[in-house]
Formats: sequence, structure tokens, C-alpha cells
Amino acid sequence: MKILAIDTSAQAASAAVCEDGRVLCESYVDVKLTHSETLLPMLDSMLHCAALTLNDMDYLAVSVGPGSFTGLRIGIAAVKGLAFPRNILCIAVSTLEGLAYNLTGQSCIACCVMDARCKQVYTACFDVEGETVSRITDDEAITIDALQEKLSGLKEKKPIILVGDGALLCYNSFGEKSRIHLAPPQLRYQHANSVCRAAEQKTAASVGAGELVPAYLRLPQAERELLKKEGMKT
Repeated sequence: MKILAIDTSAQAASAAVCEDGRVLCESYVDVKLTHSETLLPMLDSMLHCAALTLNDMDYLAVSVGPGSFTGLRIGIAAVKGLAFPRNILCIAVSTLEGLAYNLTGQSCIACCVMDARCKQVYTACFDVEGETVSRITDDEAITIDALQEKLSGLKEKKPIILVGDGALLCYNSFGEKSRIHLAPPQLRYQHANSVCRAAEQKTAASVGAGELVPAYLRLPQAERELLKKEGMKT
């Protein structure tokens, strides 16, 4: 079973193909160019180098959020465009769940955090035991202080590892953190191969391309500002 996955949820863009847990190829770009510039050329080059085509794929997977609103739309639109004419089923993966798969092979609590701006983070926690990843908390947008309080209340006694582009921000903001550790840079950020591996556990939830939708967790900035001007609660 071959799965092609795309992640454009943050500054970096990546694509990967996995087959039964093995990464066949992966491409990663973090050069501050827009995803609309880098994604499709990168994907085409990666498949060419691996002697693969889209017709070889059983599923396409994509990070659907949370993350950059524009980035998510680009990634989801790309997958829709690639899947529709080939009738390939698609798998939606939480960006935060994909991050937890960066830490497989360990015994820990993966606290996945992305910088949501406005003094908030997108976050969720997962129990990682070897190759098994189990969700502990739902994806949510909360303040860093609220996250620290939530982590202090976790009953699981495993070490907590912060992973994601908000990991360093949270680590530096927390006070006493004897139980909390920071994932190393090579494991810290979103990677499409982790989206692939998460998707392998979700094939039963695959959908047609038309059913893919982003999971923003909160309204875009423009909508929040409009509601604020109208005196409504955001």
C-alpha cells in the first residue's frame, strides 16, 4: 500500500511516499518561498527521482490543520487537484497528530504545539509507546499558561516532549520543567513522512477528494477583526 502525503501547514513544505511503514522518498523545503511556488515542482521532482507516478498511489494524505490558513488551503487544494481525475481516495490527518509520529520509537507523552500567534498555541497530547501513537487530548487553541497547567495535570508519568514550531516558545515560557523536554530540531517540525505514517492508521476513514476540508480551530484573523468591530464574541 503506497501513500503520498503532503504537509504545508507551516513555513516548511514537504511531501513523502510511504509503503507499509517504509519511507520510499521524501522532499522537504524550508526557504521562506510560498508553498504555491515550491510544492508541485518539489512533488514532481521527488516522484521522478523515485521512478513513481501518481497512478502508483493507493491513497493521498494531507495535513488539514491546524496551521497556516493559506498553507492549509494550498496543500488541500493540491491534493484535491491530484486526486480528482484519478479517483484516488484521500486521508485527512491532523497536523498535531502527524507531529506526534515524529517521536515514534520512544516512550513518552508527545505534547504537540504550534504557534497560533495572539499568545496562543494549537496543541494536543499523545501517548507514544514504540510505534504506537494514542491520542490523549483533542486538538485545541489555548494560551501557553493554560497549556502549562494542563500538562501539570496529566496523570501519565512518562516524560513529556514538546514537538512542533511552538515547542521552543513554550519551553522557554514554562518555569520549572524537570519532566518536560524539547524535541531536537531534526524531530521538531512537521514532516510529510510522519503524515504518511499517521495516514496508514486511518485508511478506513478515507474520503473522496471533495470531502477534504481544513480544520482551522479558530476563525481567520480577518473574520475575527470583523466580529470584533461588530461587537461580537470571537
